[in-house]
Amino acid sequence: MKPHTLSVLVENKPGVLSRVTGLFSRRGFNIESLAVGTCEESGTSRITIVCIGDDAQIEQVIKQLNKLIDVIKVSDITENDRVERELALIKVNADPGSSRAEIMQIASIFRAHIIDVGTKTVVLSVAGDTEKIDALEKLLRQYGVKELVRTGRIAILRGAKTVKSSK
Repeated sequence: MKPHTLSVLVENKPGVLSRVTGLFSRRGFNIESLAVGTCEESGTSRITIVCIGDDAQIEQVIKQLNKLIDVIKVSDITENDRVERELALIKVNADPGSSRAEIMQIASIFRAHIIDVGTKTVVLSVAGDTEKIDALEKLLRQYGVKELVRTGRIAILRGAKTVKSSK
């Protein structure tokens, strides 16, 4: 079983996200990552879902999603060339001494931004693929990660290909 990235175009109405996630829950699928927001078409939102399953299971989920009233289009973009990004905010213990300088150096290497500095902590913001964020988190663990918040992955196809409704 492998991770699949689904791009789900839906009508921007109350309860749609609940119905989409409820479908996964009823079928016993865990959602690894979920991100939702408005998109280029007025009145629509795009949900990017990463879930793990074999091809037959994912095909069944896609068929079930397509049956939901407010779902416009579902695309499995796993095998397509795409750009994926995730955002993380990481609060790390950082004494004003050498550890703060080391954390700033690590942040620079990963192109992370220090967005808040406290007397004993710093907060970093980093965007990138999942592997980059995992690697930064692993390096920062030695200083003591006090809090970590990650968005779900978002993805878009490379080049001229698009995931759009057939309106």
